[in-house]
Amino acid sequence: MMAYLKYGFTALIALILVTVALANRSIVTVQLLPEALASILGFNFNVTLPLFLILALAVGTGLLLGFIWEWFREHAYRAEAARLRRKNDEMRDELERARQRLPHSGKDEVLALVDSR
Repeated sequence: MMAYLKYGFTALIALILVTVALANRSIVTVQLLPEALASILGFNFNVTLPLFLILALAVGTGLLLGFIWEWFREHAYRAEAARLRRKNDEMRDELERARQRLPHSGKDEVLALVDSR
């Protein structure tokens, strides 16, 4: 059931995107600088594309910048998780070494640790 909903939602989004693309196929020129500033500098970069491609590039660029921003923002959380993972591994190793040092008796592990001291 969920697969059908997922396919239906994907088809609806695709239909909306195709409709927007067909409605915005006119050719648009995007310039890097305003004409006055370009005449002063003697340089201007421009590109001529259909409007729906420019919109798609703008949305894609925004998503990419957002993902990069989030990746940098979450660096501290990833570093803390790695530190805790290493500490957890060290504690597991220490527990395993302590279990190997103790004689295996019928006693409870906690009592065996207390008796060994």
